[in-house]
Amino acid sequence: MAETHGGGPGDGAAEVLDRPLPDGVRRKVVQIAADGFGGLTLAELPAQLRQYARFTPSRRAKFAGNAMAAALETDALFRQRIGEKLRETQPELTGALDSGAPPPAADPLDVAAAAYVLRPAGWVKLVAAAGEEAQRADAERADEETRAELDRLRAELERAREHGRGETDRLRAELDAAKKEAESLHRKLRGALSDVKRGEAAVRKTRAELDAVRAEGQTRVSAAESETRRLKARLGEAEAALEATRKAAREGRSVEDMRVRLLLDTLLDATQGLRRELALPPVSVRPAETVDAVEPGRMTPKDIAARALSEHDPAVLDQLLALPQAHLVVDGYNVTKTGYPQMPLEKQRLRLLGQLSQLAAQTGAEVTCVFDGAELAAPVLLAPPRGVRVLFSKPGVTADELIRQLVRAEPPGRPVIVASTDREVADGVARAGARPVASAMLLKRLS
Repeated sequence: MAETHGGGPGDGAAEVLDRPLPDGVRRKVVQIAADGFGGLTLAELPAQLRQYARFTPSRRAKFAGNAMAAALETDALFRQRIGEKLRETQPELTGALDSGAPPPAADPLDVAAAAYVLRPAGWVKLVAAAGEEAQRADAERADEETRAELDRLRAELERAREHGRGETDRLRAELDAAKKEAESLHRKLRGALSDVKRGEAAVRKTRAELDAVRAEGQTRVSAAESETRRLKARLGEAEAALEATRKAAREGRSVEDMRVRLLLDTLLDATQGLRRELALPPVSVRPAETVDAVEPGRMTPKDIAARALSEHDPAVLDQLLALPQAHLVVDGYNVTKTGYPQMPLEKQRLRLLGQLSQLAAQTGAEVTCVFDGAELAAPVLLAPPRGVRVLFSKPGVTADELIRQLVRAEPPGRPVIVASTDREVADGVARAGARPVASAMLLKRLS
């Protein structure tokens, strides 16, 4: 601290402390100031300390310690007032200091702190001596603490050594036991490895045998599956052939029966018609009737066929339709596109079918009208008129082919008339035994 001021001559005011206050003395000085602080009025306090007036001594020493130490150093009046409070609280110590003989049993730090506040003669020596004593005490205390710590560390080291020796002996014993156990385990491991190798060899052998058996089994299964598929295919073929044979037999029998029956009906109708026309008695047949000849005013089917391609005599069509069991097959679109091609297909069909229905009612002939299914964008919702059979060809089949199938389906001897302008159709049905007529002839007849 700096040089102190205040006081009279001979009271120690001129003495100067040439070194900082020892820490112990400084703490004592701050404590003395904090204790005497509360006995002073606010006006008696230095301006920088007035804010701590309401603090407790402990809080005042904690938060205003540096400010109080500085005020004691620089403000002689404040130091004098703190000294007066100290005299009131410790009269024996302050009296001894005033007499120049501090009590020998007193704490050097308390003596030095009181001397610093009161500033008696020789206070610098007392502070320096207290500082040296405090340092010496601190050194001795540190030395004692060091020796105690050293003794503690030596004892701890000895205990550690003893523990280490015991632990070493124990670890050595455990190591010896572990070595023996490791040797035993090593021997067992070698035996186990030998067993494992023998087991692996056996497993490989078994696996190879299993793979061979599995491959052989797979081969047999594949062969059996192939044979099964082949047998199933043959069985399917046999069943299909059997079913086809049965179906063909049924259809052949049915078709043949139908063809024979239809031919028989044709013959019967023709016979009855001839009988009615010739007014033959039902009980006998004259020998002259067995002679094949053409009656006056009548034409044979051959003669009618020779005139079938005429486009100017609709009466020929009436004669053909008047034959017993006559069947008229009409190439629908060929007729409509010949007669009224400007109309939509739907109206063409309706107009032709209406006219064919009237023709069937007039002649009593069987009438079938065939249309090409390739012309359709969707199935036709159509109610066929009375007396007319309406057919559309299937996908991939033309109306011409369907007409030829219809002609081939008829029994030989039945009169079949096909109305079409297509020369190929006319030639084909003519070879099959039908009578072709031109579409124009049918249109003239219908109109």
